[in-house]
Amino acid sequence: MSRATRILLSLVAGLLAGVALVAVSPLAATRAVLVAEPIGNAWLSALQMTVIPLVTALLVTGVAQTAEAASAGRVAARAIALFITGVFVTGAIAALVTPLLLRLVPVPAEAAASLRAALTGAVPVAPPPPITEFFATIVPTNIVAAAANNALLSLIVFFLAFAFAVTRIDPAGRDRIVELFAAIRDAMLVLVGWILVLAPVGVFALAFVVGARAGGAAFGALLHYIAVVASIGVVVIALSYALALVGGRMSPLRFARAILPAQAVAASTQSSLATLPAMIDAAAALRIHTAVSGVTLPVGVAMFRATQPAMNVAVALYIAAWFGVPVEPGNLIAAVAVGALVSLGSVSLPAQITYFASIAPVAVALGVPIAPLGLLIAVETIPDIFRTLGNVSMNLAATATVSARTRHEETTA
Repeated sequence: MSRATRILLSLVAGLLAGVALVAVSPLAATRAVLVAEPIGNAWLSALQMTVIPLVTALLVTGVAQTAEAASAGRVAARAIALFITGVFVTGAIAALVTPLLLRLVPVPAEAAASLRAALTGAVPVAPPPPITEFFATIVPTNIVAAAANNALLSLIVFFLAFAFAVTRIDPAGRDRIVELFAAIRDAMLVLVGWILVLAPVGVFALAFVVGARAGGAAFGALLHYIAVVASIGVVVIALSYALALVGGRMSPLRFARAILPAQAVAASTQSSLATLPAMIDAAAALRIHTAVSGVTLPVGVAMFRATQPAMNVAVALYIAAWFGVPVEPGNLIAAVAVGALVSLGSVSLPAQITYFASIAPVAVALGVPIAPLGLLIAVETIPDIFRTLGNVSMNLAATATVSARTRHEETTA
């Protein structure tokens, strides 16, 4: 049984156990909650403690790898420019589309109220600054204090600037710094893996508390959440066909036929890396020269996760609607920027490993609680299918776009 399946079953079992025990004996359920709540919160805190070192390490290594790939040639540089643009665009689209979806199909009011009551300790890690002070406060005066205060946005600004500075120093020093942060990244990923071994226990405890306090309404809210977030993945997939048409200069029907086998592999494996061979075959079916696909596709798998900023912003906006947190324009812009930057530094690992570290900074930038992520990680299996489908589709559309641009330059040269 996969880790994702175990976590999902733990969620269902915890919710059912909480609902059933309340029905049988409310007093016993109250006592059980007193035991389960600290266990769930301890597991959630263990995940939270990995966020700052993991995100900062991913930023430094991600920028270094991007700079190295960009220097490899014109095709790689063009692809990376398109990838960077792409993650900001998809994040911005999610910032516009998600509130529209939530207006058309709002979070069930009764379920939202029940879940808010169940997650009594769900408060923002650090409140975002008012829009009038936003730009003045995102630059940290003391990074140690920023880390102590969970000021993730300030830390991201500093480490992003630091990462670019590292690319400008002598190669020997640059390599030592990158190796240090790569080692920190790898160690933190091992630690996250250990914490996720305990995920069935932590998720069961959290779900039990929610089931005991919110009752069966929790199931409806989680299904609504899955539908909304997966819809953003569908929007990104649709965007890939538009990119293939406009940038790649090919009909959507031809593009759809060629990439269908790769999409089938993506849906079954939920891994862009495992889908790479099928993506190379799809590029050949689209008559993309291997000189382009052989560079663009591997680099895309390494750094271009088009659905990550989009769906992560959608998750944070859903939590905002769930808890009635007003979203300021400045904080929404920051959330999109943070989601895009974190996605560029992420690694190709199962969603359960990167889920918390990639969404928590977006939630903090938006000023919403991160405690619900401990529950939502359990249902990530279904949205992750759409994440992978969107990533693979957009990677192939970007490859077609780079190929069309390269052919145009060769023709006019």
